[in-house]
Amino acid sequence: MRIGFDAKRAYQNRTGLGNYSRTLVTSLAEYYPEHEYVLFAPKEKPLYQPPPAVATITPQSFLHRMLKPVWRSRWVSGELKSHGIDIFHGLSAELPFGIHKTGVRSTVTMHDLIFERYPGQYNPIDVATYRKKARYACEAADQVIAISSQTKADLMEFYRVPESKIPVCYQACDPSFQVPRNPQVIREMLVRYQLPSEYFLYVGSVIERKNLARIAEAMFQLKGRLNVPLVVLGDGGSYKKKVKRYLADKGLVSRVIWLNEESEFSFRDLPALYQGAVALLYPSTFEGFGIPILEALWSETPVVTSTGSCFAETGGNAALYVDPFSVESIADGMVRLAEDAALRKDMTEKGIIHAQNFTPEKCADGVMNVYKNILT
Repeated sequence: MRIGFDAKRAYQNRTGLGNYSRTLVTSLAEYYPEHEYVLFAPKEKPLYQPPPAVATITPQSFLHRMLKPVWRSRWVSGELKSHGIDIFHGLSAELPFGIHKTGVRSTVTMHDLIFERYPGQYNPIDVATYRKKARYACEAADQVIAISSQTKADLMEFYRVPESKIPVCYQACDPSFQVPRNPQVIREMLVRYQLPSEYFLYVGSVIERKNLARIAEAMFQLKGRLNVPLVVLGDGGSYKKKVKRYLADKGLVSRVIWLNEESEFSFRDLPALYQGAVALLYPSTFEGFGIPILEALWSETPVVTSTGSCFAETGGNAALYVDPFSVESIADGMVRLAEDAALRKDMTEKGIIHAQNFTPEKCADGVMNVYKNILT
């Protein structure tokens, strides 16, 4: 079997979609070396070094190099046959337009439909673009991979995709999170970034859905009772400014460390950053999967996350669930984890067990079964 991938984000995206792409392709090549893998990418960048057996194809003609976005979204369809592709996998919610006319079988991974649930949080032009690409991909693909049951339900609700067309294949996270860092490595990381010995951790974009404002409100509510600071790894625009104004008004500026602003953070240190934290705070109002939860579970770091959405799938019995719309509930979760060492120990033990459901091997197995089902 010769499998092609839309690999733009594998080479160019450092976070969620890029991590998914890199981890999946690398895992498939490791666990199923009998097949051939071909990455179609507008350009190669040092961010990803694919396994030696994985080929990469970039635009070749002058016109295609000048119009890389068009090559990726349309013209690559005409190249799949000539490269002997049996099945093409859109790794990030889109397929090249026209692929349904080529005879090449295809699948697409849909991560979420948050832009459909909360269109007001996006630029209207972006919503229209995402919708056009997602609808086409769902129609053209032979199978639509959902990364959670929540995403599967959304695909059925918003796009009327038949249930039988949507296998759920849970994603994995980078295997580096599975490697325990010894205390000395964590101490060196804390010194390198001038971090305190105790801290809560927030990982993700600083946008409304991620709920950092309510975490800040919970910190104010706990002022004088709980003095564990918050380390934020993530950036944002107007919503971040809103949060920073609130922190200034409430005298909390010194209690929040914006890691992106303080130093040039190396993502090689991310597992140690998780492992040094008291807990990950992830009270998002809605996600497709919530990869930081899984990264924390592998890191043996307790997690405070939300009821509803996909969170119980990712966190299982290993997370502490709060009402994301209640400042009091979030504050209570923070206090419980900061003050109850026995609870933290129980959660980390359960977390490692639950994380076994999301290994790179299981993710590769699930996706490979989709390929085989499509071609049989």
